[in-house]
Amino acid sequence: MKQKKHIGLAIFLLIFFSIIYILLAAKPLNKEYSFTPVWKISTANPVISKTSEKPQSYFHLGQTLGYFDSDGNISLYQTFPSKVSISNTYFATYNSEAKNTDFYNTDGTKAGTIEASGFPYFCDDLVYVFLPGGCSFSKCSETGKIIWTFESTFPITAFVAKQKYTAVGLSNGTIKVLNNENGATEIDFAPGGSDYPVILGIDISDDGQYIASISGHKQQRFVLSHREENQQKIIYHRFFDQDSPYQTIVHFSNDGKRVFYNYFKGLGIYNLETKSERDIAIKDKLISIEETEDLTILMGKEKNNYTVSMIDKTDTIEGSFSFTADSAFIHASDNNIYLGKDSSISKISISRE
Repeated sequence: MKQKKHIGLAIFLLIFFSIIYILLAAKPLNKEYSFTPVWKISTANPVISKTSEKPQSYFHLGQTLGYFDSDGNISLYQTFPSKVSISNTYFATYNSEAKNTDFYNTDGTKAGTIEASGFPYFCDDLVYVFLPGGCSFSKCSETGKIIWTFESTFPITAFVAKQKYTAVGLSNGTIKVLNNENGATEIDFAPGGSDYPVILGIDISDDGQYIASISGHKQQRFVLSHREENQQKIIYHRFFDQDSPYQTIVHFSNDGKRVFYNYFKGLGIYNLETKSERDIAIKDKLISIEETEDLTILMGKEKNNYTVSMIDKTDTIEGSFSFTADSAFIHASDNNIYLGKDSSISKISISRE
């Protein structure tokens, strides 16, 4: 009888400790991202719907341009013979002798006329014109009137526009940050460190406190600097083993916590909060970086081959795919990707399960 009690106690303890072990050792399964096609529309012979009141996104595929909404309704479609500048607010078509260029709203109505000779450039609702010679540009009003003009004796090799600031990189290795209200130069900064100090890529944080750039040949490097009063202090830099001869992408994340930069066969991601860096090998030259709520979307191109990669907030690649096309684009909004390819646009929904 006593032996049976011992056996019962042993079984009870075994079951008890097994349950405790399972509870302590059990870990929830990692959630995985799921990419679900929602719709696909043709831009070859589109049906035009001008009744949508939803926000419009632009497309530029080959010699066609237009606007569409999140339901796949195309509100404007045009072909054009030469060149185009387009954003989610304005568009303009022009040729190599552009002068007094008209530009238009997303519904095709005339927004204004750029009162200068040069190539128009739109960044959201900001209007610019790059002047002949490649060394100067003007910022324009919403109707095209010149507000201020930046003039340089050196060619402009990098450019980025934000709501409060415009940053420009020059062939002599100088970066200038201009106040968008009056064009005053607030920062005049040279990262240096190379034999040939050309600025190849640049971005500025929304608040104007950080500048990130890739510059130089023969000791090409990435430089991150922080504004201290009216001067920039370098807080991080790295040299690359091999130079890239091309202009490249530098991009602050929407939350301002990370900066992405494309160098030869690689992507660098610097975290401003942890002051740590991650490198990801990529073979293609990046042409676009977009963001959803949870992912950073990269599009790279090598000849007619495009690669789209998704990176999460832990700087891990969650997936990628490739395709062949003559022209392509990618937009991201909320948790959706909009992929344009030759004569079609597709919406892909992203969820985590």
